Amino acid sequence: MTTTTGRVHSAERAASSTPRPHAAEPTTGDFSREEVLLASRNHAMPLELLRWDRTPAGMHYLVIHWDVPMVDPAAWRLKIGGAVAEPVEFSLADLRARDRMSMGVTLECAGNGRSLFQPRPVSQPWIHGGVSTAEWTGTPLVALMDEAGLRPDAVELVFSALDRGFQGGVAHAYERSLPVRAAVSGDVLLAYEMNGQPLPPQHGFPLRLVVPCWYGMASVKWLHRIDAVTQAFEGFQQRFAYRLQQDADDPGEPVSRIRVRSLMAPPGIPDFMSRRPIVPAGATKLVGRAWSGYGLIKSVQVGVDGRWLPAQLDEQDGRHAWRGWSCFWQAEEGDHELMCRAEDDAGNIQPLEPEWNYQGMANNAVQRLQVTVLPSISDGTALP
Repeated sequence: MTTTTGRVHSAERAASSTPRPHAAEPTTGDFSREEVLLASRNHAMPLELLRWDRTPAGMHYLVIHWDVPMVDPAAWRLKIGGAVAEPVEFSLADLRARDRMSMGVTLECAGNGRSLFQPRPVSQPWIHGGVSTAEWTGTPLVALMDEAGLRPDAVELVFSALDRGFQGGVAHAYERSLPVRAAVSGDVLLAYEMNGQPLPPQHGFPLRLVVPCWYGMASVKWLHRIDAVTQAFEGFQQRFAYRLQQDADDPGEPVSRIRVRSLMAPPGIPDFMSRRPIVPAGATKLVGRAWSGYGLIKSVQVGVDGRWLPAQLDEQDGRHAWRGWSCFWQAEEGDHELMCRAEDDAGNIQPLEPEWNYQGMANNAVQRLQVTVLPSISDGTALP
């Protein structure tokens, strides 16, 4: 039985034999108090930060499942075991002494855009801001696994974090796995710096995983253990969360690589409460970013009231960072709808409408931005 706001009674939850990643059924009702509390802890990147090549740490989108663990870096160790020839252990100083690698990586929460689905899955109520790009520095995972010696029968690596809590009525640490082939690809990073500084506590200090091209759930924070396993890992975050389901009983497909997407930085200046952009009439430069976990960005189109214009692409910023784009628009007085749509070199293109799923995952539908254009005066500012 579900209330009008989509909440499930505790007796029904207790009767369910399958753990559920969300505490309620999808709803068309108002946001719950619990969702508001989640939103106050797990903040989005303000979309004006799309103008920045690298997102400052304090503006980078944030997802914290439970509490931020307090870690003593001197006592902390990374342990690698399981199906390996020789278990190994590393201190933070050991890892810092190894070969360093830095790269810009765009991370996006798999639930980004969840609140735009109808009915809306009840969880962290992302709109568009669950994405950012930082410069991550650390040591490649593949070298450590070579040192430990992966056994031929190892099929996955399980990454265990220090944060722990309840989800779906199940107490567990945050753990995710990657297929061995993906994990030792060479670009998976054990990161201890973000934008040239030690990891902030909220971003995984002292060590986190950074998995380019995959949604953010794979980039485990507060990492302290890696285990090679000979069978598919079935921990809660792998088996029940982050699945593309059509209903609660559908086992679904696992979320993995980031779907092609683009976003536009709001032009003009915003209204305080509604955030609706107010733009002066005349030539307006529209800018944004595009990215994909399946390939490089091939093209971006900008829609103005349903009419599509080609955007100019910036130079590619490494293999794993978003790509800038721009387009000039002759803004005319009135209300308008702006959109942007990206295509990657693997042939993937953004859909015009969201592709609904039960958990609210991987929504890469085009952004629709409602703007108001007002007359302008000689200095270019919009009249009130």
